[in-house]
Amino acid sequence: MTDVKQPQSDQPELPDTKRETSPPQGQAQASETGKPEVESMPSLEQLLKKAELDATEHYDAWLRAKADAENIRKRAQIDIANAHKYAIENFSVELLAVMDSLDAALAVENATVENFKSGMELTLRQLTAAFEKFNIKVINPQGEKFDPHLHQAMSVVDSDLPPSTVVHVMQKGYVLNDRVIRPALVMVSKAKET
Repeated sequence: MTDVKQPQSDQPELPDTKRETSPPQGQAQASETGKPEVESMPSLEQLLKKAELDATEHYDAWLRAKADAENIRKRAQIDIANAHKYAIENFSVELLAVMDSLDAALAVENATVENFKSGMELTLRQLTAAFEKFNIKVINPQGEKFDPHLHQAMSVVDSDLPPSTVVHVMQKGYVLNDRVIRPALVMVSKAKET
């Protein structure tokens, strides 16, 4: 009978010193002859195949990225075109009420001057409300100093007002979000000759 020692449950198992232990990674193992074994390097063919696979993957990824960028560019162009095409849609909807009022006024057969006047006032209020909603403001510079950024002088006249003052507004101007969309056409006072 051989005497075999069995570890007891309360004692840790001691490593067998006769077992071969593998050296830490990166170190060459010693063979039976005592010479270190050379780590096996992948062959050039294997490296070439791996590089070709990597190149194919990168090329495919590049093609997908290029296609995505092209699709995004086309979508952006369509969005910009639609934005230009339908930019005034909301404003147009507001003007439809004004158009309806004008059509209704013209459809009345037995209208009096007072009815026309009240209808015109109502229509003007609708148009003014639409302008305010879209931040379109009136330039009416009567009695103000002439501003070439907001006004266009049509003529210069003699006046008791100080020089470069707007004497008469021939046509009101309009500003959209601080940008002049039409300057006011005005007559300006000139300096008195001495």
